[in-house]
Amino acid sequence: MTSPIKNQINTIFVHVSDLQRSVAWYSELLGQEVSPQDVRRPVYNVKINDHTGLTLDAGPEGSSKPKKVSSHPLFNFHTDDIELAYQYVKEQGFSIDSEIVRFEDFAFFTISDPDGHVVMICTG
Repeated sequence: MTSPIKNQINTIFVHVSDLQRSVAWYSELLGQEVSPQDVRRPVYNVKINDHTGLTLDAGPEGSSKPKKVSSHPLFNFHTDDIELAYQYVKEQGFSIDSEIVRFEDFAFFTISDPDGHVVMICTG
């Protein structure tokens, strides 16, 4: 039987404790403008190119999600210029977890979002 499941990732969910703060953080990281009036619980869909989406999920109003943070990145954002990306996050005051790591065909570094989720910025 051929699988009815597509070989494509549709949406990545990042569970957050403060939706307004997380939306501001991801929007600044990606250079997007967002109006606080557009941020309403339980979720906010970050504008992402192509198929894969990014949903920040704080849960229903009046509830709070316990933090369950992985020490490893669960996804990455792409950059064509790792040096420029590193300089940008440094100048913006983001929490940088690792310096740039270089391999023959790609390079990356990691940062942490307001809840401590590790996000990789990667070439290649």
